[in-house]
Amino acid sequence: MIRHHRKQRFFAEINITPFTDVILVLLIIFMVAAPIIYQSDIKIKLPKVKSTTPPDEPGRQEKLIITITTEGVVYFNDKLVTQAELKSALVTMRQKNAELNVYLRADQQTRFKDVVDILDLLTDLGVAKLDIMAVHAE
Repeated sequence: MIRHHRKQRFFAEINITPFTDVILVLLIIFMVAAPIIYQSDIKIKLPKVKSTTPPDEPGRQEKLIITITTEGVVYFNDKLVTQAELKSALVTMRQKNAELNVYLRADQQTRFKDVVDILDLLTDLGVAKLDIMAVHAE
């Protein structure tokens, strides 16, 4: 008896289905976690409101966030600034883009005078788009 041995060919195929499943799960996790990831290190308690309307999304514009702490300390995009530095930064940004969209965050125990000072500064600079951040009370 003569046996004919056929040479077997190896098919090297990669099954990418498990890889695709893992990538999709990671994508979903990052989509859910992305809004939570950007949490400022500045600890403030935002005031609570009963009804809110969502702020306009600035699209591709840079988010400009001004934070005022209980002590009246002002932060601009998580960087400690004086009012003069804040004004200088906003003037520079306003020259580049006339349609600034500013978000104002203030602790619920912040003195009203500190908030009014920032609002006055924004009015003097001609900032028309201002969103005041608060927490929805449930």
